[in-house]
Amino acid sequence: MRGRFVWALLIGLGLAAVLLASHREREIIAGLNSDEFASLVFQGAILLLVGGAVVAMFRERFPQALRAALYWIVIALVLAVGYTYRYALRDVSDHVLAEMIPGRAVSRGKSVEIARGRVGEFQVSTQVNGAKIPMVLDTGASAVVLTQDAARAAGLPLEVLSYSVNVETANGRARAAPVTLDRLAIGTIVERSVPALIAQPGQLKTNLLGMSFLNRLQSWEVRGDRLLMRGYP
Repeated sequence: MRGRFVWALLIGLGLAAVLLASHREREIIAGLNSDEFASLVFQGAILLLVGGAVVAMFRERFPQALRAALYWIVIALVLAVGYTYRYALRDVSDHVLAEMIPGRAVSRGKSVEIARGRVGEFQVSTQVNGAKIPMVLDTGASAVVLTQDAARAAGLPLEVLSYSVNVETANGRARAAPVTLDRLAIGTIVERSVPALIAQPGQLKTNLLGMSFLNRLQSWEVRGDRLLMRGYP
């Protein structure tokens, strides 16, 4: 069997050599020029040699070798399909994670979409001066309002704050300190020098995403269970 395979390979290579020798340079052979035909013959010979070696090595265990080859072929096809549709799969995974993780933003360019949380609020994952700060959308708040802990995490100077602004909270009237946030980001939307307030200690349990950020956007709307925000290019 092995001898017949070798002879068939040698005869095939010989016929190919005769074809190449009998044709002038750049002449067409079976729809290919001589260089392309020679390259095809070389690659075919390599493939046959490798295939013959594999068959010779595993001829006693050919069914097992065939199953292993099929497994690798399936894995290669899955990887190829995953790579081809990687952007579509990434969008799908982003939407799944947005449903599972409250506040996670799904970004497309300068547009951001956030799913409503289980308690009916829009929880928003933000970054304030590089620190991860969770907020709740509050269109009734005139400004972004931070708790003491959030302000500390964002590196704001708590020791020099002046609580000079009256605000309404769930616990009643309170006072807050005006500050300017160097950077506030939600997904791919980034705003700088955003006016904000810091509530007095113990007066606020949740950070509020108010109008001092929303008014800077090109547009924003609540559509069903989705908060859609679009920043300027």
